[in-house]
Amino acid sequence: MFVHPHETDPDAGAEDLERLRAELDALDQALLDTVRDRIRCCVRIADVKRRDGVPMMQPHRIAIVQQRAASYAAEHGIDGTFLHGLYDLIIDETCRVEDLVIADADAAG
Repeated sequence: MFVHPHETDPDAGAEDLERLRAELDALDQALLDTVRDRIRCCVRIADVKRRDGVPMMQPHRIAIVQQRAASYAAEHGIDGTFLHGLYDLIIDETCRVEDLVIADADAAG
């Protein structure tokens, strides 16, 4: 009869959980760093848009980003509605930041 190792060593389950939580914490840090880097990139994009007189809102670009997320969701077994909502939040924030960058530069100019 097979006995699960955690049934004979209760500390093994706690160690597994701690190891997995540490892995999750590292993934969360990478996710947060990536979101920060994405916002920083959008600030640079806003600078170029302001310089070149390009409107902040680019609906075709938003559609491309959302389509890429939908394809990724389908390919990797992630709920597409979840990723769409996540990208709605990310896009809303980056548009807000771009608006601030463009408005600040316009006010300073």
